[in-house]
Amino acid sequence: MPPPLRSALSAVLIALSCLLVPFGTLAGWAAYGLADTGRYVTTMAPLAADPAVREAVVDTVGDDILRAVDQHLDVRPVRGSVRPFVHDAVRSFTHTRAFRMAWDTGNRVAHDAVLHALRAEDERPVTVDLAPVTAQVKRQLIRDHVPFAARIPVEHTEVAVLPADRLTTLRKGYHVLEVAGFWLPVAAVAFAVGGIALAVRRRRAVAATALGTALGGALLVLALAVGRDLTLGDLPAGVSHPAAGAVYDALTGTLRTAAWLLLGLGLAVALTAWLTRSLRLPRPARRRGAAAPEPVPAPSPAPAPAPTRARA
Repeated sequence: MPPPLRSALSAVLIALSCLLVPFGTLAGWAAYGLADTGRYVTTMAPLAADPAVREAVVDTVGDDILRAVDQHLDVRPVRGSVRPFVHDAVRSFTHTRAFRMAWDTGNRVAHDAVLHALRAEDERPVTVDLAPVTAQVKRQLIRDHVPFAARIPVEHTEVAVLPADRLTTLRKGYHVLEVAGFWLPVAAVAFAVGGIALAVRRRRAVAATALGTALGGALLVLALAVGRDLTLGDLPAGVSHPAAGAVYDALTGTLRTAAWLLLGLGLAVALTAWLTRSLRLPRPARRRGAAAPEPVPAPSPAPAPAPTRARA
């Protein structure tokens, strides 16, 4: 293959590889990170100790309990005096081991329900039941001798996690991610190897591939920051922004680490290629048409001295 054609084909393959790096990383994270229930629960577990998430749980569960009191007990004048006790009881419950266990269990159940909805043809919305948390808070209120605590109904309060009208779109996107999560990274690596192998100057091709990978990592970091702002900006009224931000940061932590790793590794490889090229010892230039130096003849050995005869 002529060198110009090799260089052009190498450049195309390297460019395709660099374009696929951020998309392949994103698809792999979604397909193998978010879709794994064990990893999801492990990622969400530390949020049980996050103050913003705890306060969001206090507001949600506490308001549900007070709403149930209004509907079943008809003691609205007492609501203002009971509200601090209810919220304090929920806040105290969020610091217990039982809450951490309920948090992990709820996340596991919600994740399994979401995966089932995305993989099956069920069109029902995905919800999470808060009844176990309400029962725990009710027992705490009874121990604190709060009025009417024993009459608080423990209802199955379902919080929507995935609405039914978005299931069809999300299901198609999930199936695409399952395929892209495997093939995009494989294609990126194959294009990079092929482009470097075809390059006339392989050291320069390695440096270009590394710089393109670093650029892809930088774009991914920027996309995560922009996505965080857009996600928090589109939240409905009443949703805690600090809690939603903590959840977003926890879910995208692995992806953010991968993006910074691509950026750092790409810059390191490019710098190594440049340094090895700069520090290489120059070879002595040979003028074209210059005659080769004649070999110097080796000195002939001296004649051996004649033997002397001893006199009698």
